[in-house]
Amino acid sequence: MKMFKTSLTSLLLFVVFAVNAQVKDLPAVGTSAVVGKANGIAVEVKVQGPSAQETPLQIACVFEYTEGDITNPPALPAPLNGMLHLDEALHGMITDLRKSGKFTGHAFETLLITPPPGTIKAKQLLLIGLGNRNSFNAEVMYTVGAIGMREALRLGVSAYSHASDIKDAGIDSPTAEVAENVIKGAFDAYNTQLQLKEKKMSVFKPVLKLTLLSGPAFYAPSSEAVKHALTAYQQ
Repeated sequence: MKMFKTSLTSLLLFVVFAVNAQVKDLPAVGTSAVVGKANGIAVEVKVQGPSAQETPLQIACVFEYTEGDITNPPALPAPLNGMLHLDEALHGMITDLRKSGKFTGHAFETLLITPPPGTIKAKQLLLIGLGNRNSFNAEVMYTVGAIGMREALRLGVSAYSHASDIKDAGIDSPTAEVAENVIKGAFDAYNTQLQLKEKKMSVFKPVLKLTLLSGPAFYAPSSEAVKHALTAYQQ
């Protein structure tokens, strides 16, 4: 029995050390890099939560409401849950809107919020609905990316940030595919406006920077996916 306890203790210590080593290898909050540029837009990937990101426009995505969906498992633990931090910074407003049905989170539904001073660092917050969590498909992020870009152009901001927040909600989504689809949707929407502008059918202020927010564990795959997506738009 004593030998069993000793072995169990050793195993637990090994697991703790392994987890700590893994965490130390992950990029710290605030780590960022511009991974590519196309059509005059620099695309940055950054380890940051949407509540702490300084930007003219922050985009955050939410599913249709279910009780405790951003606080209870399988949602990410509180220290890693960017959507939970965003909701808390806004004093529970996002949960209140979703729970009351004033913002349902239906697929591609949007809501623009002007955050009160002292809450989050973004000047404006755009919520985009992802629909039913049980039927989520990464393909919807193409349209979400397009919506985000069109809203950024409509609002006249020169830069904006995007947080998909899918992992926060506990959905095991394909990181690379989600990131690629967001970028492709955004750049296709931008190219459409450029085409209209050439025909004197659109006037807009250019977007100069798009920042894709990521958790520490997803920074590397997101960066590689964004680089790959941008190759189709670089001349």
